[in-house]
Amino acid sequence: MDLHTQLPVVGMVGGGQLARMTHQAAIALGQSLRLLAASPADSAAVVAPAVRIGSHEDLEALRAFAKDCDVVTFDHEHVPNAHLETLAAEGAVVRPSAATLVYAQDKAAMRRRLGELGLPMPRWANVSTVADIERFGTPCVVKTATGGYDGKGVFMIDDAAQAAELVAAGVPLIAEERVRLRRELAVQVARSARGETAVYPVVETVQRDGICTEVIAPAPDLPSEVADAARAIAERVASALDVQGMLAVELFDTDDGPLINELAMRPHNSGHWTIEGARTSQFEQHLRAVLDYPLGETQPTAPITVMANVLGGEPGGSRLDERLQRLLAEDPGARVHLYGKDVRPGRKIGHVTVLGDDLAELRRRAGRAAAWLRDGNPEGLHK
Repeated sequence: MDLHTQLPVVGMVGGGQLARMTHQAAIALGQSLRLLAASPADSAAVVAPAVRIGSHEDLEALRAFAKDCDVVTFDHEHVPNAHLETLAAEGAVVRPSAATLVYAQDKAAMRRRLGELGLPMPRWANVSTVADIERFGTPCVVKTATGGYDGKGVFMIDDAAQAAELVAAGVPLIAEERVRLRRELAVQVARSARGETAVYPVVETVQRDGICTEVIAPAPDLPSEVADAARAIAERVASALDVQGMLAVELFDTDDGPLINELAMRPHNSGHWTIEGARTSQFEQHLRAVLDYPLGETQPTAPITVMANVLGGEPGGSRLDERLQRLLAEDPGARVHLYGKDVRPGRKIGHVTVLGDDLAELRRRAGRAAAWLRDGNPEGLHK
């Protein structure tokens, strides 16, 4: 308990943009959010007042951090599971727990558990040799079982021989069938320690080169039975895995219904639209859930919300501040979130959200805003 605010202290392991936006949500709730960041230059560390610098892989750093927190949560899934078990055994409240988080850390463990639950997903198998992949069948998708994100650790394999170098690296792998899909969907659901759940509308996510570039909420032209099935899947996963906090369920929209692709047990890029586009943002909802507070309403605030990620562009051109000012003058309704990160080509450095009722116009506005902030091309701003 923070003696100044008389409110619980939430500790978030990680100092990226998810922690930064969670810190913003914590301010409104009067919460004392503390961060364990790898560097004082991390996205959240440059704006939050209570930051401890340390590695999420260092048990002693985690112990020192957790002892001053009422509850510990995460902005990524990369904390060693054994460390989380140790913290809990020593009395720390960890949400989600190590036993739950493993299903977001290890794709093989996730697939096994989802199979036990009878939930829909692509055909899959553990593989460790080229022969295993040949037996599984190609074309297929080969994934590293741990450590992948934003398309990293995901390989499209047309011939098993293509995986020889990957297999030789000796990392745990799984193979999944390459499913025919109409598009990709996602559902965010919050679940508190007492078991209360709150589900957001199903959204469409647009991927390019393995990175989400655009989110449309709600997913356009989605039949109600598909939306209901997707939301039911998300609630079932949250309950069966005892999730405490935000859960993002990424799905493939197929002719046979939605199939589970990935899980994330934290705020997620596909939920950034909720800051302006829903009654309760995913960041506030995560705080409520891990504190076991009553959950907030998830209804949209506009008929349609479109979020476009801002990726880093090539060096040169006008300064980012100049681009921001120009964008705000050209499109005062665009809501810009910049993460304070060093710009590198392809790196997520922010996002832009627009709200309204004309899908084509919103996609045009969001896309041109993101492109302008990336490239500083004045012509792109007027397209």
